[in-house]
Amino acid sequence: MNLYEHTIIARQDTSPNELKQLTEKYQKIVEKNEGEIVKTENWGLLNLAYLIKKNRKGSYIHFKIKGKGKVVEELEKNEAIDKKLLRYFTVKVKNFDLDTNYFSRKDDVDKLEKKDKKTN
Repeated sequence: MNLYEHTIIARQDTSPNELKQLTEKYQKIVEKNEGEIVKTENWGLLNLAYLIKKNRKGSYIHFKIKGKGKVVEELEKNEAIDKKLLRYFTVKVKNFDLDTNYFSRKDDVDKLEKKDKKTN
């Protein structure tokens, strides 16, 4: 099994409900093609480096996937025709970093640190 990190960027006007539907849609595609979603992260609405289809921001969703190359082919085939998406990107990795959450808000990090201090 190969390990992949896959990120999609949805249009800035996509509602939270539509984002949830997008996430479920692509999770089902992975599962149909004998893949496994190890972790899903919603990075939220972030600024884009440049305008993409007249959008200044995009909603990022990141998947960590175990599967064969067929999984990525099928995902990208479906994403290419999805009008709600601006971009998608897949990277093959050697192992997953499941501990670090790079896009968490500072408030969330502070809460986790306080929780860790209480347990120690």
